[in-house]
Amino acid sequence: MQKVFLLLSLWLTFIGCSTPVAEKLDQAVERKAINALLDSFNVAAANADFDLYFSYFTKDAVFAGTDATEYWDMDAFKKYAKPYFDAGTTWKFKSVKRNLYIDSSAPVAWFDEVLKTQMELCRGSGVLAKTGVGWKLKQYVLSITMPNNLVDSVAILKAPFEEMQLLKWESQ
Repeated sequence: MQKVFLLLSLWLTFIGCSTPVAEKLDQAVERKAINALLDSFNVAAANADFDLYFSYFTKDAVFAGTDATEYWDMDAFKKYAKPYFDAGTTWKFKSVKRNLYIDSSAPVAWFDEVLKTQMELCRGSGVLAKTGVGWKLKQYVLSITMPNNLVDSVAILKAPFEEMQLLKWESQ
């Protein structure tokens, strides 16, 4: 009986110890894949590679830009972006600080990052889903960062446009 108990204890200890290690290895692999995807996503935009850039999104993805009116499904975003890609005048973003989170109970990940851009520092954030062909963006949000001491000055500058936009949305 002691041998059975000892073998059972060793087996349970082995199972208990090996499971977290396997999850950590999977997390590391997924983290590496997602970081590579996000870096390549930014390079594809900088190189004006329309097909590659849009291959990183799911078909039902949405893109929210810096303007409050910029909220596009993929067809609308492609239509908006195509002239910039065709002219080679796309955006050049480089991640300088990225936070990445992976849900181990579902094939979902999310991130936020500070980007060096032609608009100075911006923040990109998004949600990714693991598909049959790897990770894909389901949502991407681009925001312009702003030092807190400039908020009041910038709010005054953007108020006329945004007040008109609010009236339009509220009347719908």
